[in-house]
Amino acid sequence: MSDTDTDIPTPFEDSADDADLQQARLWRDGLWTARVIKNEDDDGWAVSMTRQGEAEPALVGPWTMGRDKKNPKPLDAPAFHTLVKTASEVLRRHEQQLHAQLNKQVSVGAGSERIRVALQIVPDEEHPYAVLTAQDESGSALGEARVAASFKLSMASAEAWIEAGYPARPR
Repeated sequence: MSDTDTDIPTPFEDSADDADLQQARLWRDGLWTARVIKNEDDDGWAVSMTRQGEAEPALVGPWTMGRDKKNPKPLDAPAFHTLVKTASEVLRRHEQQLHAQLNKQVSVGAGSERIRVALQIVPDEEHPYAVLTAQDESGSALGEARVAASFKLSMASAEAWIEAGYPARPR
């Protein structure tokens, strides 16, 4: 660490309050902290964006060199707002991907109406499981069953569950 880095608090040295902070290499608002850091992969600089209360940054990316081609360009309001927008988008995409992995649904035609069968995986660290539910077109519950987290929801498995009368232990 160079002498110029000693005035930059580490995440553990940040003040406990949520006060906004605006320094050349550290910006913070009530939700995000942007920190310009030495890029470990090369001679350049990087910026990390960490959400309040999180241990790991949501985004780490390259940062622009200053005019002297040695030190980083200082953070400013427009750059901070762009970084907040980008980091928020990264988190939103991650949440959407996780939601898609944990929630599946199919619609099955049963007689004259459609039935929506949904599978929601509960990612418990020790005993993960899933909940299989069926609803008619108006949203009324038709059946619910607890299944293994590895249960494969498909049109065929949904139809078999419906035809069997929504048993608590689908096959």
